Amino acid sequence: MIFFNLLIFLVSLGCLFWASSILIKSLTEIAEFLGWREFVIAFFVFAFIGTAPNFFVGISSALHGIPELSFGDVIGGNLVDLTLAVALATLIARKIPTTSRLVQSSSLFTVVVALLPLLLILDGTFGRGDGIALILFFFFYVFWLFSKKERFTRIYEKKELLSARSFTGFIKNCFIVIGGLMLLLLGAEGLVRTSLTISELFGLQVSLIGIFAVGLGNALPETYFAIVSARKKQTWMILGNLMGAIVAPATLVLGVVALISPIVIPYFSVFAIARIFLIIAAFFFLFFIRSGREITRKEAFFLFFLYLFFVVLIFVL
Repeated sequence: MIFFNLLIFLVSLGCLFWASSILIKSLTEIAEFLGWREFVIAFFVFAFIGTAPNFFVGISSALHGIPELSFGDVIGGNLVDLTLAVALATLIARKIPTTSRLVQSSSLFTVVVALLPLLLILDGTFGRGDGIALILFFFFYVFWLFSKKERFTRIYEKKELLSARSFTGFIKNCFIVIGGLMLLLLGAEGLVRTSLTISELFGLQVSLIGIFAVGLGNALPETYFAIVSARKKQTWMILGNLMGAIVAPATLVLGVVALISPIVIPYFSVFAIARIFLIIAAFFFLFFIRSGREITRKEAFFLFFLYLFFVVLIFVL
């Protein structure tokens, strides 16, 4: 029984990762067809498709009466994105430039969004009013991003236009996105059901499973994308990818989950530690972006060991 549930859990995680990888490639090509900037392409790929596993896990967990699994997933995933993903991409690329005004402004939004759910749940309850506030904040950011044309449009070379704007490829990618979303739905359902069973069998808090297993698993697509972008020297894509993967789950996903089933955190010890580390990670992420106008390898090592310290501390305590 235990082995079977663990197997389903791992298969479901693999299903989410594989489907996300397919969707990321297809949506990137769709965004290129529309002529968007690299940062905005990366942001929206991960704000909508990269976040789809979080969204389906959130909906399923809320319908099963364990919305704290989704909360743990978002907190754990955001912590990975702000530390491990940034660190690995920077170490491969050697440095990530942050001179763009769009990146500078978006980094501030990203940090505020990452910390907002932690402030709203200080009373132990994340209610429907909190959910509405987060959803409105998400749409406010999208409005801001598209309010000026130069923020999201890019002038493409003629050669790029020929390869990026194939209408046949656009239609094909639209069908792939639909199929990938259905696969994500199946993987999320399996993940939530087995998470509940595993927590009962081992006497673990569902929130702990959310922070580590589900949060880390759902953060793999954007981490993988960041590493690939770093290897290709597409550094503009890295921060857009990670910011999108932070903003959408912390606002849209948690907002929808709270509307379905308000989140109550009765055991706050794990979340208290995660909250402290998320605050520290968000502060240094913002400081590194806005201070030297680039994230260096030295700063990447700091973020990497910050996450390792968090993992060790959780299991020691």
